[in-house]
Amino acid sequence: MEDETTDSRNKARLAILELANMISVPMSLNAVVRLNVADAIWQGGVNAPLSASQILERVLPSGAGDPENLQRILRMLSSYGVFAEHLSDADASERKYSLTETGKTLATDSQGLSYAPYVLQHHQDALMRAWPLVHEAVVDSTSEPFVKANGEAAYSYYGKKPEMNGLMLKAMSGVSVPFMKAVLEGYNGFDGIKRLVDVGGSAGDCLRMILQKHPNVVEGINFDLPEVVAKAPSIPGVTHVGGDMFKSIPGGDAIFMKWILTTWTDEECKVIMENCYKALLVGGKLIACEPVLPEKTDDTHRTRALLEGDIFVMTIYRAKGKHRTEQEFKKLGLSAGFPHFKPFYFDYFYTVLEFQK
Repeated sequence: MEDETTDSRNKARLAILELANMISVPMSLNAVVRLNVADAIWQGGVNAPLSASQILERVLPSGAGDPENLQRILRMLSSYGVFAEHLSDADASERKYSLTETGKTLATDSQGLSYAPYVLQHHQDALMRAWPLVHEAVVDSTSEPFVKANGEAAYSYYGKKPEMNGLMLKAMSGVSVPFMKAVLEGYNGFDGIKRLVDVGGSAGDCLRMILQKHPNVVEGINFDLPEVVAKAPSIPGVTHVGGDMFKSIPGGDAIFMKWILTTWTDEECKVIMENCYKALLVGGKLIACEPVLPEKTDDTHRTRALLEGDIFVMTIYRAKGKHRTEQEFKKLGLSAGFPHFKPFYFDYFYTVLEFQK
């Protein structure tokens, strides 16, 4: 071990202290979402810098709350680029905060959506109980840390708790709508398709957006579990069909799926994709939107977000479900019978993957 006084050792100790205390970041993020700080600052797009006291006046009853503690949270999150800090020339002790581009993702938009529910969904008690057991996914990968902490799989657990299920659906909408807008602006793979099947389409929101953008799609099939589609709203041009993707999938010119494969094992993904292959005519294609890991690990925000999401899947949903590399997806496609594969990178996080029959 080199001399502890060297610059490299000092930096190493600082780095490990930051990592050890990293829980302060998501928990503080959770706190500002619960306090509705982003909407308090945003105020219809004004985004005027506010002090902690001014924020508290907007989010809590008059006179309530501790502005000093809120400022401590805001200051720490400013170091991670969630808020911008403004210091007064006249009074250096007065700190005010506005939203950065990152912080704006937490503010409610005109459709009532934001990334705030996604933050809350990740930090519910049942999920938090699983995190101290991440090592168990290494010791015994036949069961997820979530199962070991809560006694059953995440999706069945959510299904018994309407408030958790509702929050998850709201969280997915907040993330899904911006992504689908990016897909529809940057991807022309829906051109020429007449019958499109959305596997795991939930309420049919993605199909609704696709049909609005692409009138050539005259028939949309929203395929999900029977209990899911039973609650789906009526959408012009869309038929809700209940079933099990591990048994069979309705036929179409193309099959669309978003964030499905990442929560299943390689063997399970192969079964799903084989059923997609059987459901498609020759020349048909499977359009899968998934996180795609880079081959080489680096310290960019994108790589970190992807790798962190991979550990989230391992801990909460499937110990052997995972984010995959482009080559791993290509190999899966070939194993399911798809001879042609093409990735499209236009979103910072998710990738569109085409598997053509």
